[in-house]
Amino acid sequence: MSSSNNLGYAALAEYLRGRGLNPDCIRVAVQSLAIETPAWGYGDGGTRFKKFHNAAAARTSRERIADAGLTHRLTGACPTVALHIPWDKVDDWDEFATYANTQGVKLGAINPNLFQDEDYMLGSLCNPSKAIRQKAVDHVKECIDIAVAAKVNEVSLWLADGTNYPGQDNIAERRLRLLETLQECYAHMPANMTLLVEYKFFEPAFYHTDLADWGASLTTCQALGPQAKVLVDTGHHAQGTNIEYIVSWLIALGRLGGFHFNCRKYADDDLIVASSNPFELFMIFHELINGGTNGRAAETAYMLDQSHNIENKIEAMIMSIMNVQMAYAKAMCINRNTLAELQAAGDVLGAHRMIHEAFETDVRPLLAIMREEAGLPIDPLKAFREGGFATRMAHERSK
Repeated sequence: MSSSNNLGYAALAEYLRGRGLNPDCIRVAVQSLAIETPAWGYGDGGTRFKKFHNAAAARTSRERIADAGLTHRLTGACPTVALHIPWDKVDDWDEFATYANTQGVKLGAINPNLFQDEDYMLGSLCNPSKAIRQKAVDHVKECIDIAVAAKVNEVSLWLADGTNYPGQDNIAERRLRLLETLQECYAHMPANMTLLVEYKFFEPAFYHTDLADWGASLTTCQALGPQAKVLVDTGHHAQGTNIEYIVSWLIALGRLGGFHFNCRKYADDDLIVASSNPFELFMIFHELINGGTNGRAAETAYMLDQSHNIENKIEAMIMSIMNVQMAYAKAMCINRNTLAELQAAGDVLGAHRMIHEAFETDVRPLLAIMREEAGLPIDPLKAFREGGFATRMAHERSK
């Protein structure tokens, strides 16, 4: 490591110790945070208007796994890969898991696809047609079976179900259909599996969405049982929604199942996490630490879910992972005992200032030391660029 980084870390460590914090504990905690990357994020993405081809993008499931493995080797932070079915469906799951192991990663959460079939125009699990609802149920059951075969304990469910026009369907009846179909899916799960139930306030349906917010997702999970938990996608909220508040409540209720980290400026933009609002991610981790144990973030499934339309896919993943680590490290720069004293004394601005001082702390020297100790590149994004990976991938994948 350069002497400037060493000097930077020494000054940061002295500053943290002066505030009653242990920099070694922060490094260990951040290093231990595992962030699952999505297989679909390594392929070409697109919008409703255009899909822009990237010559280095992965084309097959094996290439997506290989790219996830490279991302993990550069960051040391993403040991599992989420799969989408049927996009990543294979004939031999043992062989596929073995291949993933050769790339240094393991298979992660299985995601059913309930939005791209022609039959799902009016919904999947909530569709007015009983036959189409059963088709959707059978697909979710298939994904549960795939998770068992792949030795994975999480199935992550997002529904595009909803309506575009007032009166298009009976909202109350759709809720009953949803509970009935999900109960059948839930009963199919083994005891060690978790069903992660995601929500989204609009799109692709524009009048109402059947699982529109955390309350709908939470009450659905409560109706199903303890193996169902809420999945929070940071891009699936209306403008101004206080996501950290939602996180705090879900932790208290024991129903926080995990995250899909991304970023949105307007709606579900699926951008690199913290690209436009890093303070929000920092505050989410503040609440995760408040709800965790031993000064660490609560144990839950940390995942990325992003659509990289114009940028290099692996670079985008690396940047997101680094941003998550940055937010976590900064949130750990709060002495919570001192903060509690300020809060109890009613020192509004003192407590607020303490939060902002932590957010403004430059933790990059700490993260650099952390990576060096783990035998990783100090700057994973720079290592990817200077390693010529994108050029080689583009050459190999253009054949």
